[in-house]
Amino acid sequence: MFLRIEKGSSAPISRQIAHQIASLCAAGSLKPGERLPSVRELARDLGVNQNTILRVYERLSGDGLLEMRQGQGTFVADGAKANASPGQRARLIEELRQIGRQAQSLGLSHEQIHELLSVALGELDEQAAHDLAGNLS
Repeated sequence: MFLRIEKGSSAPISRQIAHQIASLCAAGSLKPGERLPSVRELARDLGVNQNTILRVYERLSGDGLLEMRQGQGTFVADGAKANASPGQRARLIEELRQIGRQAQSLGLSHEQIHELLSVALGELDEQAAHDLAGNLS
């Protein structure tokens, strides 16, 4: 599993990791039943505190994307590729509101905000295509 942390990002590290794992589940790169690295292993690989990874796993488990099994590890949950849960959607809407408020405080119009969102989504698509190509080689 390839994850990347952007140190200069305003997004907290835990959110970056959670988003990437959720994206890999949604794209089908992580399959239901697939075992994820242990908390210790992923924390070491990413150079972050183990508690950060534990919080990410617990949050994604609460969202129904992961399943934490005592003494066995953390696995992608059955149906993890399904649509976002109501809780996930509510959190996403709140995050988008915060971003919208921040953009408006910078004086950006709705049109400019939409344009920036389109650029960001385009970059995500490009990154996903690049990551998929890397996984196939």
